[in-house]
Amino acid sequence: MCVKVAETDLGKVVMAVICDGMGGLAKGEIASASVVEAFSRWYDNELPLQLQNYKPDEIRARWEEIIQDMNLRIAEYGKSIGVQLGTTLSVLLLIDNKALFIGHVGDSRVYEIDDRESKVLTTDQTVVANEVRLGRMTPEQAAVDPRRSVLLQCIGASKVVNPDYLMGTPAEGKVYMLCSDGFRHLVTPEEIASMFAPRNLVDEADMEERITALIEENKKRGETDNITALLLKLE
Repeated sequence: MCVKVAETDLGKVVMAVICDGMGGLAKGEIASASVVEAFSRWYDNELPLQLQNYKPDEIRARWEEIIQDMNLRIAEYGKSIGVQLGTTLSVLLLIDNKALFIGHVGDSRVYEIDDRESKVLTTDQTVVANEVRLGRMTPEQAAVDPRRSVLLQCIGASKVVNPDYLMGTPAEGKVYMLCSDGFRHLVTPEEIASMFAPRNLVDEADMEERITALIEENKKRGETDNITALLLKLE
């Protein structure tokens, strides 16, 4: 994971990235860290210039190049060592209160949370989620299906990667959460909304305490997958 914040002529610019690797612990970590680092370099070295001549489509185009390049690099590395490895990606970029960008591959998620509800902004690219969308499975069936973590695509292990992109306007007072799939299997949307409602998040210490508490609750309920989650609150 990665979170970066900068003050710019366009206002505060925040990037958050979560990648969830596959291919065994060590190799999955290589895949996920490689993509996180690629976006971190883009934020540090390229985004300042892109903001000077601000064109939203150019940000999306550059993200596409990064994702396709990393898909090839990770696949080639995996082939060289005889291991298939890959990673999900959820990246969120907030340009003050002016623009919101999301890039997404796999089943990590980006949520938007207000004082009423939690809304998933990304679409899970999994076998069971696709079955639900096609009407061949209910959400309840999908939640307990043994294929619930089988991805339709991920960076590094798919010959062709077609990321989802979203563009919009961030909402003042909203909370944005990024998480790996291990964070949300055993908690409900209502629990997420209640725990992270903007009115309940007083400061960073409170945000950290609440997200840690929900991670621990996942463990108590028997979650065995790795868990990563982060929160951003817009003032």
